[in-house]
Amino acid sequence: MAEVQRVVVLALDGVYPFELGIPSRILGAADGRYEVLTCTVDGRPVRTNADFTVTAEHGPEVLATADTVVIPPVTPSAGTFDLTDEVSAALARIRPDTRIVSICTGAFVLAAAGLLDGRRATTHWQLADVFRRRYPRVELDADVLFVEDGRILTSAGAASGVDVCLHLVRSDHGSELANTVARRCVVPPFRDGGQAQYIEQPVPVAGSTGTAATRAWALERLDDPLALADLAAHARMSLRTFARRFHDEVGLSPGRWLIQQRVARARHLLESSDLSVDQIAGRVGFATGASLRQHLHAAIGVSPQAYRRTFQTAAR
Repeated sequence: MAEVQRVVVLALDGVYPFELGIPSRILGAADGRYEVLTCTVDGRPVRTNADFTVTAEHGPEVLATADTVVIPPVTPSAGTFDLTDEVSAALARIRPDTRIVSICTGAFVLAAAGLLDGRRATTHWQLADVFRRRYPRVELDADVLFVEDGRILTSAGAASGVDVCLHLVRSDHGSELANTVARRCVVPPFRDGGQAQYIEQPVPVAGSTGTAATRAWALERLDDPLALADLAAHARMSLRTFARRFHDEVGLSPGRWLIQQRVARARHLLESSDLSVDQIAGRVGFATGASLRQHLHAAIGVSPQAYRRTFQTAAR
């Protein structure tokens, strides 16, 4: 049995209740691999952004014992996220090697503490411009659901907290357990696309044919050399109409979406099989092993061999 990891969730004043509960719900479904504790900066109850307060079992001292610390989002106060002395003191208790995760506006807390300087990060797309003005030293990417930069992970709004917590399980223990957790919690194990699909934009014309059926059809044929014309023909649309509607629904071009799906399938096979890189490339629709290596490195920054060593070890 793998060693149990301690995760400490820091509930700050104005915390969002939904996101506050995500780590306990997702990580708590991982067959006892995580112990999830909740604390406040002074051990006292904190206000939420709803009409109730929450009482945590712990004070800030447990932060020093954490393997992972999670900062859920807080309600903006007068448009600022300035740290109080108590919050700064609490964050100072975190050990230098501790993994830190933020959800939504929790990234503002980490940035205010200087923990994101020189790092790539994300936050809710509606606050991206505010974030960039306040923290120009942070490389903000508002187009993704979460970012991992070394020991610090930041995620976008609300449900992206689920995505990043599933990523923790996948990184620590492999895709099999992460998929099991996703099924138990009735959430997708991996969401394709980024925040672009949620940014306010004109709603497609009512009654128009969507592209969901074609996406499902394509996922069953990733090993085929699918072209835009093939997808549009299946959807019975012109190339231009299909490309426009696809982007409206998914937030990505069909070509970029296909690459993401092929990389995701390749990652699963690297974790769960002993197939060679060339064999996996053929099964997911990349022409050569070199093409798979290129796309995998562009997506997650590692080679297939390095990815397999890391995740097969975690799974075992």
